[in-house]
Amino acid sequence: MRRTPLLATGAVVAAVGALLSTAASGSAAAPLPAVAGTPGAAAAAVPADVTLVQVRRSLLGSHSWYAQTYRGVPVLGGWYAVHATGATASVDDGRQVVTGLASVAPGVARSAAVTAAKAHGNARASRLVVVPAGAGGAATLAWQVSTDQDKQVLVDARSGKVTKVTDERRLANGSGKVFDPNPVVALQNESLKDGNNADSAVPASAYKTVTLANLDGSGYLKGSWANVTNAKKGKTPAAFSSSLSFLYTRSDNRFEQVNSYYAVDRVQTYIQSLGFADVNHEAQDLSVDTTTQDNSWYTPSQDTITIGTGGVDDGEDQEVVWHEYGHAVQDDQVPGFGSGSDAGAIGEGFGDYLAGTMSQASAPDTATTPWACLMDWDSTSYTSTTPHCIRRLDTAKTVANRTGEVHDDGEIWSHALWDVNKAFGRDKATRIILEAQFSYAPSTTWAAAAQKTVDAAKALYGATDAATVQAAFHARGIL
Repeated sequence: MRRTPLLATGAVVAAVGALLSTAASGSAAAPLPAVAGTPGAAAAAVPADVTLVQVRRSLLGSHSWYAQTYRGVPVLGGWYAVHATGATASVDDGRQVVTGLASVAPGVARSAAVTAAKAHGNARASRLVVVPAGAGGAATLAWQVSTDQDKQVLVDARSGKVTKVTDERRLANGSGKVFDPNPVVALQNESLKDGNNADSAVPASAYKTVTLANLDGSGYLKGSWANVTNAKKGKTPAAFSSSLSFLYTRSDNRFEQVNSYYAVDRVQTYIQSLGFADVNHEAQDLSVDTTTQDNSWYTPSQDTITIGTGGVDDGEDQEVVWHEYGHAVQDDQVPGFGSGSDAGAIGEGFGDYLAGTMSQASAPDTATTPWACLMDWDSTSYTSTTPHCIRRLDTAKTVANRTGEVHDDGEIWSHALWDVNKAFGRDKATRIILEAQFSYAPSTTWAAAAQKTVDAAKALYGATDAATVQAAFHARGIL
């Protein structure tokens, strides 16, 4: 079964809507489940004003995430986490102070709020929320409306006015038989051009025939770890083959569906090979070639990766898909992850790292197409220098070079992760990174997340390896 998607707005760690809509003020949250293999671990008492959202199990223990409520209404940005490892449990308390709110009865009807939000798309879901105040102010009541334009709209529950609109797409600046990972790398040819999606633009030798594993047998690209959600009819119909043979070339938009399915199935299989059985352990929804934008993105409230066709079709470059899958991974490990500039940059940096380390498995590390150069094929549409790279994992950037743009700043974080990779190899490094992410706060700072990563390295492998991880972050000015 698929997990219930979470809503996210700004600094929100949003709870599962169905759970929160039935949460009663003062009701005790479920106790922390016993952790297999950790005898003696006591159930951790949790406050009465939180509701259990999810429990995730890592290599070291279990991680229970709760959402804060106030008189039964979810509080935006309010969260609580219990991390149980061994016989002990640690707590991260992200609950917000709620003051000056006399009543949680809305003065504006839900239907009126949906109408007020309509300028930002048709409503998919809506719920009543408490918005904590800034310093010295009073909290307010609002309707949070999720729309089909991937917007989260806050409508004041007293005045009926829109107070905040958040675009919740997590973007990668890209445009995207299979390419493994893309034709530029496969052919070691930086002179390739898109040619308006023409087959003649890419030699047949760039294609690779692979096994599409874990299909459900329906004839569609639906399986245990990936699910292409394209409609059966329409402009970009879902690929179908009763014989499960999907042999298309790039001029057929079904090719991008195959390439995207393969990329996602491959990365989840790799994550499981590292020992993780609870990291986005589901069929990830993929909406492929359904937008003409030169972008792809992950939408948290829909738990969907959308693949665009602008420039080079993004689905032709597996590194684009892997980057977006990185956002889905973090959203699964930490509900609502990515709010704030630090966490946003960490999200982009991890997505880039994941794309780079996935390519390590089958791509050569050459001067023409170094592993550190990302999305070599997608970026040919708008870069003139070679190698063509959207971003790199080995820039000279440090914290002193921060710009506030999450993709640019993500290169600082990804370089630190890449140094860990170079020190330990991809498997050990990625295991440390994924383990650490379970304990990140949704709006973590760089320093806090880096320290969690050092701590994970120490717990998994000891003090010497932890010092190596710490040095990688220190070199970027993070620790």
